[in-house]
Amino acid sequence: MMTAADIMTKEVVTISGSATVADAVKLMKDKGLRALVVEPRDQTDPHGMVTETDIIYKVAAFGHDPKALRVYEIMTKPCIAINPELGVEYIARLFAQTRIRRAPVVSGKLLGVISITDILRKSDFVEKPKRLFIEDELEVARSEAREVCAKEGATAPACAAAWDAVEELQAAAADQRRKG
Repeated sequence: MMTAADIMTKEVVTISGSATVADAVKLMKDKGLRALVVEPRDQTDPHGMVTETDIIYKVAAFGHDPKALRVYEIMTKPCIAINPELGVEYIARLFAQTRIRRAPVVSGKLLGVISITDILRKSDFVEKPKRLFIEDELEVARSEAREVCAKEGATAPACAAAWDAVEELQAAAADQRRKG
């Protein structure tokens, strides 16, 4: 399974929360970016994120002066941070559930940024789709096998078939873990 570390963008542009929104806009234009990671104030402070959407929805739409507003006033903080070992499929699901498009990859320090574009262009989900919920399927199959055996008896053919299904899922899960 590909991870965030495999496909993240390692060249990250950051900005201070005390910078003006105008500074952020200029940096985004100069670098051709849609978002900036906001630097933490100290080691215990989480990272933040300021996006073009934040700027348009919170500044331009209300006629606020971008030279007077600070990044910390409009940014998302704390933002969702991604562990570099998290699988791409889980990141995609997290992005879908939270309606975000990008997040910093952090493990003690900022390592990179991962975006929906990285997932689309760099991951192997088309070539190698993953069954994310195989462990959940396995748990359901075990529960169903126990019910069948309790109802029909441990020697019933239905009981044996139910446990065969569990064994097939266990083999598939082991194969998926092996292929990584």
